[in-house]
Amino acid sequence: MSDTVIVIGGGVVGLTTAVVLAERGRRELRVRVWSRDPAEGTTSAVAGALFWPYRIEPAELVDAWSLRSLREYVALARDPEVTGVRMVAGVLTGTVLAGLGSWSRELPELREARAEELPAGAGQGLRGRLPLVDMPAHLRYLERRLRAAGGSVERRTVAGFEEAAAEASVVVNCSGLGARELVPDASVHPVRGQLVIVENPGIEEWLVASGEGAAGTSYLFPQPFGLILGGTAEEHAWDPRPDPATAADIVERCAALRPAVRGARVIGHRVGLRPARPRVRIEAVQLPGGARLVHNYGHGGAGVTVAWGCAEEAARLAG
Repeated sequence: MSDTVIVIGGGVVGLTTAVVLAERGRRELRVRVWSRDPAEGTTSAVAGALFWPYRIEPAELVDAWSLRSLREYVALARDPEVTGVRMVAGVLTGTVLAGLGSWSRELPELREARAEELPAGAGQGLRGRLPLVDMPAHLRYLERRLRAAGGSVERRTVAGFEEAAAEASVVVNCSGLGARELVPDASVHPVRGQLVIVENPGIEEWLVASGEGAAGTSYLFPQPFGLILGGTAEEHAWDPRPDPATAADIVERCAALRPAVRGARVIGHRVGLRPARPRVRIEAVQLPGGARLVHNYGHGGAGVTVAWGCAEEAARLAG
């Protein structure tokens, strides 16, 4: 048991943490991921997923986590067919370079957008090339990488940490929204995101147009499987079912930004419940019986963006 680590949660944070532990641990260390859902059934599989520190605190730690993750994604983008990570150009409105973290200085193409590069009505914004991740492909890559390092992924529902502590000396909690009941932590809550996937009419660059309110921000992300249109950010909304009226609104907002979207055939709808918390929780506590419990949850809409930085911090705390 002393050579076993169990990671609870099979989303991007859990799998990345397991990979870091397995690749940096002793040769005899056994890393097991317990996940209630298959990777394609997790919230991570629904993510957009553009690299950007979105809706996440504390800012003083997020910068370092983002920088570490960015460096990993840039390296992974050298082999996009395998990793699911590509460097893609695009525009983000309502944002300026001033005040961005140190991670932004590692993106040489990131700059203030010119007026003709911005969508109508946008007064300012940024243009650059950022990591854009095909999440289903990336989650499969992480699982393969974990198994290559000697780890495993098991379908298992966990009722309490003592269940995992009976089989491991270290338990890492990457349960996302599940931490609300598992810890329990009432500060964890869902931020509902709804997406529409359409056949791509030829759009090659991503676009994020910021706005106010739960449905204020619109975005278009070209992925190998289609064009993702979004989105919503509904606090404390638990409904996992796509809402037809919301879907129609998303398509209309995106078509106003890129008219080629209008009339594109809809090929899918997705809803994800982002696991939000006032601050990401990464800390170690002792469980009854002596096992160490490391928490790594509450990443909201930026789990992909900080996954590698948070994974390394969790691995350090695992000891």
